[in-house]
Amino acid sequence: MTTRTVAVVGNGAAGVMVGANLVTESAARGVALRVLLIGPGQQPALGVAYSTDDPRHLLNVPAGKMSARIGDPDHFVHWLRANRTNSISPGDFVPRGQFGAYLTDFLRSVERQATTARVEHIRDTVARIGRRGSTGLTLHLRTGKAVPVDAVVLALGALAPGCDWAPDELRESDRFIGDPWAPDALADVPADDDVLIVGTGLTMVDVALALDRPGRVVHAVSRHGLLPRAHNPTGSPPLPPPRIAPGDDLDSVWRSIRRHLEDSIRTHRDWRPAIDSLRPITSTIWRQLTDVDRRRFLTEHSRVWEVLRHRMAPAVAAQVAGMRRSARLRIGKGAVAGVDPGARLRVRLHNGRELAVGTVINCTGPSCDVGPTGDTLVGRLLAAGITARGPLDLGFDTADDGRVAGSGAPVWVIGALRRGNLWETTAFPEIRAQAAEIAAAVLATAPIRVDRPVLDRPVLDRYALPLAATRASAAAYDAALDRILLIRPGADDLLTRAVADDPDFAVGHAALALLGREWGVGVDVHRSLRAARRAVRVRGGDRDRSFVAAVTALAAEPAAAGRAALLRHIDAYPRDALAVSVAVPTIAFGGVTAGKDTWELIERLGPAYGDDWWYLGQLAFVRQDQRRWLEADALVARALAEQPASGHAAHARTHVYYETGEHRAGLRWLEEWLRSAGARTDHAAHFSWHAALHELMLGRDDAVRARYATQLAPPAADGVRVLVDAASLLWRCSVTGAWHGRLPIGAVLDAAPREWLVHPPSAFAAMHAAIALAADGDAAGLDRLRGHADGHASPVFARVIAPLCAGLAAVVEGRWTLAAADLATALRRIEEVGGSAAQREVIEDTLVQTLVSAGRNDDAARILSVRLDRRPSPRDLRHRTFIESGTAP
Repeated sequence: MTTRTVAVVGNGAAGVMVGANLVTESAARGVALRVLLIGPGQQPALGVAYSTDDPRHLLNVPAGKMSARIGDPDHFVHWLRANRTNSISPGDFVPRGQFGAYLTDFLRSVERQATTARVEHIRDTVARIGRRGSTGLTLHLRTGKAVPVDAVVLALGALAPGCDWAPDELRESDRFIGDPWAPDALADVPADDDVLIVGTGLTMVDVALALDRPGRVVHAVSRHGLLPRAHNPTGSPPLPPPRIAPGDDLDSVWRSIRRHLEDSIRTHRDWRPAIDSLRPITSTIWRQLTDVDRRRFLTEHSRVWEVLRHRMAPAVAAQVAGMRRSARLRIGKGAVAGVDPGARLRVRLHNGRELAVGTVINCTGPSCDVGPTGDTLVGRLLAAGITARGPLDLGFDTADDGRVAGSGAPVWVIGALRRGNLWETTAFPEIRAQAAEIAAAVLATAPIRVDRPVLDRPVLDRYALPLAATRASAAAYDAALDRILLIRPGADDLLTRAVADDPDFAVGHAALALLGREWGVGVDVHRSLRAARRAVRVRGGDRDRSFVAAVTALAAEPAAAGRAALLRHIDAYPRDALAVSVAVPTIAFGGVTAGKDTWELIERLGPAYGDDWWYLGQLAFVRQDQRRWLEADALVARALAEQPASGHAAHARTHVYYETGEHRAGLRWLEEWLRSAGARTDHAAHFSWHAALHELMLGRDDAVRARYATQLAPPAADGVRVLVDAASLLWRCSVTGAWHGRLPIGAVLDAAPREWLVHPPSAFAAMHAAIALAADGDAAGLDRLRGHADGHASPVFARVIAPLCAGLAAVVEGRWTLAAADLATALRRIEEVGGSAAQREVIEDTLVQTLVSAGRNDDAARILSVRLDRRPSPRDLRHRTFIESGTAP
């Protein structure tokens, strides 16, 4: 078996996060892996940011947002309570050194649980990197050792601050500190002398606090003289981001941001929610700007952005304010023009001021300009052609997954050196997301393990629930769950690998059966359930038995029993996100709850999930279903800030746009998300369906038909999506007059799961099966489906699906009066089938056209008027006008 070697260059926080994610990803993929974590620090994670032991140096982000474990937002808070003090709350700002200790512990715990990977800590620095053969690399260390590797992740942090601003006589002085974060840089600052700090950002704040003494004056100057603002001590309410059009230039963007700030101040009496709401879209805005606009931003706006975006902890701000009140800290505008040496340095500023100080300290902030790097690893990578300069010489040029662009070298970059492509890339939440993306990308083509490890002791899944499985299989399950929650492909492959590695993994077998039943993936559902029941008898725990029983009940009849079993399981294990996903109607699942039942379920799960990004997306969908649009969008913003690729959050926002009639803006936002963070979604067809609905409502019929042909017609849509998305869109186009002639439904029916057309597993599936049969003009098929519904154990089938089938069959046969009556009956309780209002709306569209065909124009116009009052659209307005005039639309 081949073992791959991946080197992580840099053992600070970013390096630790990459290393930890490589270990867990290797287990998920069954890849034998050797991770080399290389850096000068004796302890991992204790780089520049988190090595300080000064208790005045606090995190600039509250503890509740600093979890290292994706999906467990309180992980850091729980560690603090276990290792520091029980009084910590998620809103507290704790010393940075504590976070460094936490990351060190986090990596050690990951290493202890590793089954397919080992981590080697190498205390050294990399001098240069060269190519080895056609695909590999060789690392040349300072100590002279050459290390062959398969891939490299550069976790170098930010470059040292530049000193070009300093006159020669100052740079040559032994009383000038060019890098305050160099080891012991501040140790020799005279205790009884004043100091001048050049720069007034967060670095200055740290240094000023460290040097604060009675009788000492700390002078701090910068070109703007602006000091970072403070966080709100009580926290800031969430706010949706402003609507920025994809083609907006810098001036338009800045005007939108200013209006957004003014709205926030007017609504919340605080500007912070507006700035925080920009986090999920900052990189998108940056990427759409031209280089000219980016340079203008750096010159005209970047300092204002920095002081508003990167803020001080409230306690730190209070200390700084105290120093200023007592004149121990004096902030001003200025740039160093010259220096006269002597017993004290006499520093002349451009504005004519002179200051006599004992030391001058460079706190202009870390650099990301790779232009003047010289004879360093960064410079040698550029010279060797392994990396290329990023936009505006800010860091390296990288692809969306962090891989260096242009050279084809297996080198990835995390953190500050991606600033040219992303702009915002230094805060820990961004680092956390990048580390997971990079680990997946690095191992995407790795060879698969085929050996079978033995279960040693119980393991926990990502939501801290027990799994009776080997560590490798449990890790594969976690990775599969990640893909399900992100709505990304590959979950079935990972679960298949998990149960092949560990045939006694009951939850893995049952999860596969769920995907076969709900997603229509190529799984023998009954065989997987038999394997799950056998495995749970071998070594299943309470959680395993409960989950297998729930899935078994779901796959059997009557449906009510399966629903009850699943909800009982969720009551016992509320953090079983997979079970919750199946219970609620989402983009991926039909759900066993609907309407207020779904609302109640999601609402009561809040304490179990807190600010978990996946849960926030689910709650956002509930809020939009409740027509609480602003609250829904605010929840979406919070979810996307934590996980920009969250398909559920993006889905909720798409519904907000649709249900509020913002069709043009919604179409622009959706297409941009699909090009960027959502590019890897497994349900692109469904998002294309949403885009087509916007186009349909805008009256862009040609665009709808073109989108169907390229993004929804089989094989672009497959499995259950050909019914839920492709067939329903064709039928909607037909009844709204957007498609003339025979519908191309044959290919859809050929690609659809046959079982759904005959014995659909849920009322949601049955509704879409009936629509597909109607699109095919198959009245006989609708009659057979009606018979199945009449005899079904679920009352929803009899109450809703049976009259729906009868009504659609009457439409196919041109019996308009009968069709209108049956469709109206079905429509009165259509919410019971689950799904979204946008999905169920096709039945209302069918009724409108049926009423027109029956000569009941006034009734049809009234339905459209109610809809237009709720959600305007050019198509509905035009359609109502035609109906009221008595002409065909």
